[in-house]
Amino acid sequence: MDDGVARESNPTVLLADDQADVREALRLLLKSEGVASTGVDGPAGALDEARRRAFDVALVDLNYTRDTTSGAEGLELLEKLRQLDPELPVVVMTAWGNVPLAVEAMRRGAADFIEKPWDNARLLGVLRAQMALARSARRQRRLEAENALLRDEGDAEFIAESPAMQRVLGLVARVAPSDANVLVLGENGTGKGVIAQRIHALSGRAAQPFVKVNMGGIAETVFESEMFGHVRGAFTDAKSERIGRFELADGGTLFLDEVGNVPASQQPKLLRVLEDGEFERLGSSRTQRTDVRLVSATNADLAADVAAGRFRRDLLYRLNTLEIVLPPLRERGDDIVPLARAALARSAQRYGRHGLRLAPSAERALQAYAWPGNVRELGHLMERAALLAEHDEVGAAALAFGRTESVDEGFEQMTLEQAEGWLVRRALERFDGNLLRAADALGITRQALYRRLEKHGLRDPADADDDDA
Repeated sequence: MDDGVARESNPTVLLADDQADVREALRLLLKSEGVASTGVDGPAGALDEARRRAFDVALVDLNYTRDTTSGAEGLELLEKLRQLDPELPVVVMTAWGNVPLAVEAMRRGAADFIEKPWDNARLLGVLRAQMALARSARRQRRLEAENALLRDEGDAEFIAESPAMQRVLGLVARVAPSDANVLVLGENGTGKGVIAQRIHALSGRAAQPFVKVNMGGIAETVFESEMFGHVRGAFTDAKSERIGRFELADGGTLFLDEVGNVPASQQPKLLRVLEDGEFERLGSSRTQRTDVRLVSATNADLAADVAAGRFRRDLLYRLNTLEIVLPPLRERGDDIVPLARAALARSAQRYGRHGLRLAPSAERALQAYAWPGNVRELGHLMERAALLAEHDEVGAAALAFGRTESVDEGFEQMTLEQAEGWLVRRALERFDGNLLRAADALGITRQALYRRLEKHGLRDPADADDDDA
């Protein structure tokens, strides 16, 4: 992929001028400053090169073979370059004294202009400034995109004392250093997201991005925009460029949770980027490259989905180079109490209930329970205990295993902020982390839900099982 790092370390300028001696003079000037360039003799060649690769800046003449004064060809080239890559700064060149034409070019989106014959110092200064501005804008867009995803870079507390989980950790340690794609299987709530993070942390990509996406939370109509990004004007509401998940994860790890929910119509597009590392932003014809290590997770029987025609066999082969199966919590007896203590401590801190602890009766009850909802259910149970416990010691009677009755009595003891946080988590639990459905149930927009997740210190619900492993 043509990422910001590559652009910054190897700046390249697209030169478009119909005079060979002008192109050569510019090439030599730029080379003396350590800047590479690609020269073309007209608009057609410039557009071909811009489709083929990304440039840091384009320096284009306004007059070509049609005539020598109107600048019509150059203005048309400017507009087409801006449509092809809105992030590309375009500097135009025009003959000395034709300032009105340069002003018209600026009105149509040119970043700056250079008069011919040019002054070397001014030309280099303009190009350096435009490359620096473009780098800054790319960094800002990337940061905004990462913040919108509510990415959590912190290490989740990892508890794995049971023999079953020790075997999983041994497999993770062997698999993580490779770049092989990994498919993590397990029941809902078993901690698949935590394992994905651990694979990333133990890999050679640990210093690069770890980007998570819940495939069950992406509507089919916005799949391409979410995964591959879009350019401005790609569709009615596309008022600015968007960086997709594959682009954000370049050089790092992309975690596709609930991968069995990828719509059949979108599976070929996902397969293509996994096979050759290439994709196009929605609305753009330029092919970009990405280098990601893919970790996927599901609780579905993908083999059965393949047999039923709901999931592509060749896509499954790409996903499950290696498989890791997580045991359910009922098979991790030695982990139950440590997990519960850690979850209770987190919830107690969140809700200002310092000093909460589990009574021996509660710990015995926790170990005897079957845990159909696994680690996720345990976390919710401890949160209820932190909110509703009448005493600092939480006994077995206060745990309310499997109960879904109203918590009206508990609400009377909560602050408004505690009640809001509780309602948000309950909505996410009811709809298995689906943001759109949870927001609808709460009567708020998806953006408002994101703000409340951040406000209450909650992580992206795409990874609601990431609290522990």
